[in-house]
Order: sequence, then C-alpha cells, then structure tokens
Amino acid sequence: MSDLSPSGNEPTQPVVHSGPNRQAVHRAGRLLFGAGIALLVLWVLVPIWFLFVNALSSPSEVTGFPKRFWPSFDMESVAFFWNFQGVTNALWNSVKVATLTMILSIGMGAPAGYALSRFDFPGKEFFRVLVIMTRAFPLPLLALPLAVMFIRTGLDDTVLGLALVHAMLALPFAVLITYSLFSGIPAELEEAAWTLGCTRLQAFIKVVLPLALPGIAASAVFAFVISWNEVFAAAVLTIENRTLTAFLLQSLNVSPLPLKFAGGAALVLPALIFIFAVRKYLFAMWGIANR
Repeated sequence: MSDLSPSGNEPTQPVVHSGPNRQAVHRAGRLLFGAGIALLVLWVLVPIWFLFVNALSSPSEVTGFPKRFWPSFDMESVAFFWNFQGVTNALWNSVKVATLTMILSIGMGAPAGYALSRFDFPGKEFFRVLVIMTRAFPLPLLALPLAVMFIRTGLDDTVLGLALVHAMLALPFAVLITYSLFSGIPAELEEAAWTLGCTRLQAFIKVVLPLALPGIAASAVFAFVISWNEVFAAAVLTIENRTLTAFLLQSLNVSPLPLKFAGGAALVLPALIFIFAVRKYLFAMWGIANR
C-alpha cells in the first residue's frame, strides 16, 4: 500500500535530498581534475629538475645513493663538458640552424597560411592535403635521397642544408597554425583599412600582423624546438658542422653519466629560455592573462 498524506486523499512522494550529493560529486570531480593536472605537471617538471640537479652535482653525488633532491652546485661536470673539444662549435651550429629554421618556416608558412585563409584558388583543398602529406614520410626514409641531392648541390655538411630539412619538418605546422589564426581575424578589419587608403600589404602590416603575433610566436617556438631537438638528420647530413644533439650522440654516448647530464641540461636550457622569452605571446594566444 502507498503512504497517504495527512488529509488521507493523496499518496505522499518520497523526498530526495540531492543537493549535498551533487556538491560532493562536484568536489570529487574537481579534486580528481586537480590531481590529474598535478600529475601531468610533475611528469614534465620532475625529470627536468633532476636533470639540472645531477648536472650541477659532483660526479660522486650523481653516481651515489641516496639521490639528492637539491644540487650541490658543483661545476666539475659542467666545466668538463664546456671544455670538451668541439662543444662550443656544435652549440653555435645548433643556434644558427634553429634560428634559420625558424626564419624559413615562418617566412614561408605565414604567407601560405594567409593565402589559404583569404583567397580562393583552384586546388586549394588539394594544397592543404599536400601540406599535411609532407609529414607522412618518415625522415629515415628520405635521408638517403636527401644526402645524395645535397652532395650534388653542395649543401651537404652545411648549416643551410640542415636548416632546409628542419624547415621541411616545421613548415606544415606553421602553415596550419597561421591558417587557423588568420581565419579567426575578421576580413572586415582589412577592408576597413582599405577604405582608409591602405594597400593590402599596409593593411596586413598595420592591422592583421599585430593581431597575429601570438600565433606567429607559437609557430616560431615550435620550429625552434623542432630544430633544436632533431638529431637524425643532423647526424646523417653533417660531419664537421654537427649540431649539439648530433655531436653529443657521436662523442659523449660512451662518456660517464655526469657528462651526459651536463649535455642534457645544455640541450634543455636554451629551449626553456626561448619559450620563457615569448611566453606573453603564448599566453595571449591561449587566452591566459599576462603575469
């Protein structure tokens, strides 16, 4: 039998108190989300931290146990690394190749992204597919043809030749990022500049380019990091003008553990500095308030 109300005419409905339960579920969800974010941050930062801890510790502390959580700032490993023959030249080659890669990828990718965003031309969709298809072929598959072509053209073992290969790796992402960026900028802003007497180039420089700087900075960072960390092409296509990654792979692969940590820190630090330098543009692109 169903329960009756005090009047005896209508059955009473069970009362469900869902407010506290919903709040508990919401709090649990936020805690799980925060825990997941914390784990991801630790997953990225802890290896980098211990890399620098071991690079700035004495060799006995690196190989000893228990491991230190804070560096002793012993510069023996770092000094040996920097005095190792060929390190400074390889580091300078890495800087030149990464900078040239960044310039080439942005110099070609940004105009291509703008053209895809603003113009309709025959084969537009096919061109977009071709841009993506350049990443479909693994670099080891292209290494031998590239080496033969570079030898014939005199680009083998040169900074320019390696930068062209790295630009090929970064260019598809530069095109797609800038295409998406320019598509998000209303064309009416350019048209308004035209009515005020600006040419298309002037409207692009004065109106579109300032709005596009965050995305262009992100593309530049991506191209720089790709070139800085790439090792296969640098090891195959260069002999005397090796970048730091290829040089470490060749010269320090059988070196003691402290020297490997010092070399790893030397590879990570410039990329971190470069990203930190352009962080305000990245934050603006991601919608994060500048700090």
